[in-house]
Amino acid sequence: MNKVLIIILLNFISILSFSQENLKHEVYFETDEYNVPNTEKNRLLLFISNLTDVNIESVSIFGFCDDRGADTYNLKLSQQRANAIKTIFSENEISESLITNVDGKGEILLKVVKEENLLKIRGLNRKVEIIVKPKPKEPVVEIADNTKKSIEAKKEKSIIDKINESEKGNKIVLDNILFKTGYATVTPDSKKILTEIAEALVARPDIYFTIQGHVCCTQYTRDAIDRKTKKRNLSEARAKYVYDYFAKKGVEKKRMRHLGMRRKFPLGGDPKYDRRVEIVINYVDNAN
Repeated sequence: MNKVLIIILLNFISILSFSQENLKHEVYFETDEYNVPNTEKNRLLLFISNLTDVNIESVSIFGFCDDRGADTYNLKLSQQRANAIKTIFSENEISESLITNVDGKGEILLKVVKEENLLKIRGLNRKVEIIVKPKPKEPVVEIADNTKKSIEAKKEKSIIDKINESEKGNKIVLDNILFKTGYATVTPDSKKILTEIAEALVARPDIYFTIQGHVCCTQYTRDAIDRKTKKRNLSEARAKYVYDYFAKKGVEKKRMRHLGMRRKFPLGGDPKYDRRVEIVINYVDNAN
């Protein structure tokens, strides 16, 4: 292989590496504390909200202390700081399966440039470092027209078809309605689909149904925290959002109820599909 080709390949690999660069964030703590200060928590929540469109491969969380305190004390405190950050990630719908490292590293060796900077340096050493590694982007593969047609033919019925054919007891997963991480509002692309679903429901005045909201990534069956209201009722808030949206589009309120299901029924797979809403048909008025 000639030298020019080798250089081109190395440059291409370098560009790929840069495009998949890790995302980093640091959270700072008060002396001897592992509770996250409010200002730092707000900064962290902003960082997490910006991960919505990131296909995460792993999250690493490393806790540190300044040089004061015994080694055993510093190791324990740095671990408590790392654990505190992990809890905030879990409460804001970042799957614990993605968090591969939660380690307390103890103290950071003090490097004093000027004596008057000592307090500032120690303050910067009381921290947790967060490293988010994105998954490599998959290459775009063109699909032949005949293959596309075959895939389309095998697709299951659409949500609209399911609503049109719905009967008592049916459960319809609104799998194309995706929510922003930590919020009860849907992504922009989902609003158009939600409107189409509302129109289909208006055309079926005979069905009465429950809107069930779900969350992902919380521990056990706990609900997640709604970042807008700070309440731990995100699954209910998502169901209520869809309820209100349908009502604005003309679906009679007497036909609907809404319910938060917390994290009782995870689907498995990609966590974004657990941030979902389902419609359960309770009753069909055959006289309508």
